[in-house]
Amino acid sequence: MRAPAVEEVERDVFLVTGTDVNWVLLREGDDLTLVDGGYPGDLPAVESSVRALGRRPEDVVAILVTHAHVDHLGAVNTFRARYGTPVLLHPIEVAHARRERLEQLTPARVVANLWRPRVLPWALRVARAGAGRDVAAPHAEPFPTSGALDLPGAPVPVLTGGHTSGHTAFHLPTAGVVLTGDSLVTGHALSPTSGPQLIAPWFDHGTDAQMDEALTVLQGLDADLVLPGHGPAHRGSLRAAVDEARDRAN
Repeated sequence: MRAPAVEEVERDVFLVTGTDVNWVLLREGDDLTLVDGGYPGDLPAVESSVRALGRRPEDVVAILVTHAHVDHLGAVNTFRARYGTPVLLHPIEVAHARRERLEQLTPARVVANLWRPRVLPWALRVARAGAGRDVAAPHAEPFPTSGALDLPGAPVPVLTGGHTSGHTAFHLPTAGVVLTGDSLVTGHALSPTSGPQLIAPWFDHGTDAQMDEALTVLQGLDADLVLPGHGPAHRGSLRAAVDEARDRAN
């Protein structure tokens, strides 16, 4: 396993890249919050990224999940089993994480899109990372939806439904940072371009109106650094980033 790329993008805020997907570590003293967990095969990289900060996996106070797709849930069950780490999502998304309902990209949809450029190599790569596993988190719990969470980094949950019903961004007002998950990305293995954009439309489960509403919500946040679920960190006006994503989508 190659050591993951761990980038301190702001003081005590770390962006980590796994198998075509990101996760974020928020540090406060000796404690950490992990936001998202990569694919199942990214588990060693998630643990390695924690140790790269001089901490142990046991120091992760909680895992926040932007949404319950397999590329964001991969490490959560092992962290829960080995270290007792609570796994927290928006109340709307908890049922999805528990697989009481399903809003997933199906194998059939992937096969139907293999004709598209870049899809086959991506599909093979993420399959090796465990994309085909049925990852459920029956222990998932809801976080409070009002104000900052009492966790390292004091992230503020912001509902950005569309990609999934309970998709949530996390705002770090003091740092001027927003973790956008998949509601706004800056690149993807399937995209020919880089910069603020929407994820491939055949990935999404919401309507165009829901996706646009999520962008409107993001546009109202005071932040100048975007940490997406896919792609590199993006510095600059969040309003301008949303406008750019909308322009690309049209």
